[in-house]
Amino acid sequence: MNSTSIHHQEAICALATPSGVGAIAVIRVSGLHAVSIVNSIFKGKNLEQAESHTAHFGLIQSNEGIIDEVLVTVFKSPKSFTKEDSAEISCHGSDYIIRQILKLLIKKGARIARPGEFTQRAFLNGQFDLVQAEAVADLIAADSEASHKTALNQLRGGFSKKLASLRTELIHFASLIELELDFGEEDVEFAERDDLRRLIMNLRHTIAPLIESFDFGNALKDGVPVAIIGSPNVGKSTLLNALLNEEKAIVTSVAGTTRDVIEDTMVLEGLKFRFIDTAGIRETTDLVESIGIERSRSAMDKADMVIFLFDSEQTFLENRQLATEIASDKDIIWVFNKIDIETETFERLRSENPEIVGISAQTQEGLQVLTNVLVNRVYGQSATDTVVTNLRHYEHLLKTQDALNEVINGLDSGITGDFLAQDIRLSLHHLGEITGTIVTDDLLDNIFSKFCIGK
Repeated sequence: MNSTSIHHQEAICALATPSGVGAIAVIRVSGLHAVSIVNSIFKGKNLEQAESHTAHFGLIQSNEGIIDEVLVTVFKSPKSFTKEDSAEISCHGSDYIIRQILKLLIKKGARIARPGEFTQRAFLNGQFDLVQAEAVADLIAADSEASHKTALNQLRGGFSKKLASLRTELIHFASLIELELDFGEEDVEFAERDDLRRLIMNLRHTIAPLIESFDFGNALKDGVPVAIIGSPNVGKSTLLNALLNEEKAIVTSVAGTTRDVIEDTMVLEGLKFRFIDTAGIRETTDLVESIGIERSRSAMDKADMVIFLFDSEQTFLENRQLATEIASDKDIIWVFNKIDIETETFERLRSENPEIVGISAQTQEGLQVLTNVLVNRVYGQSATDTVVTNLRHYEHLLKTQDALNEVINGLDSGITGDFLAQDIRLSLHHLGEITGTIVTDDLLDNIFSKFCIGK
């Protein structure tokens, strides 16, 4: 479906900038007769005679009079985002002006665009593949340097190029095996089975780190959830406040002050972290505190990383036991608090457990060391430059891996070419569903419905 031929569809229009009063608003128009529709309400240069990628100052007017002074930028097919004739009207950001211009465009034959319809048309017209189209939404939503770089890499085709090379090699062998089926009665092999095995093994070796990168990619995209866990009154809330550099959580000398989960985000070295301050875990008869402790356990279940905070040998041993019980599968950072007043205890525990990080949440000593550990732990999760951030891509990579495993099993058991061809076709199908080489209308509707209107 993602072909190089251009499908000229009915003209659509939408506000491309955020709604609300602002200095400038941009209204995008694309599709069949898009430029002539805009030209019919524009007083200035004849836009239909304008060169592509030129901007023109003039007036938008109706029968009732002038609506606004605007700047119209013209993009002629195929040199536009959608590869259709397109125009963008930059007007003043008044809600009234925007409504009036959109009403005029609709009267002249355009219709309001559906969510993501401009990007969907760009995909259908071969501007980019489905991975790159989805990266557009990720780029708009990026709120950290890391998520921005990942989305930009995918938009520029980093992930797509890797998948394309995999499919090209696989298609070559698939065609040879299909050729064998045409000469089935002559018992010939055009596809060397040892070469096919080496190819499949290489493909599995390439796909495995992509699959493993998903947790890391998801963290880049949505932020890394970090739960701060420990016994009551060891300084969890003080640490949260110090990390965020604001009084987010209430701090007192009374054990059990924190009775609910408190969460906030911050960006460290381009990575977004979601820090979660939890109630101190202990045995208690207080109903409200008990609920808070249960929420702490739930927060820890959802966290990718856990900071176990302690301020004495006793609380260290308590946390060790807690980690064994409920956090053995987590990425754990052991943090000794109050090193400014418990220096000897810290040095002794550190000599026996070199992984321990020492801080003083009160004076902020050692805080930079802790944030460096957090950042390094996250970046250390990825073994590949290409990172998978999309659940749909992850699911199809898993299915591709399963199909490739079946090819290897088939080679081991000596199955006939028709069954090998079936497993190879299945691998190609799942790779094609990622990039949009194989796609359904339902899939497209589901993907682009999540975009904002105007994109």
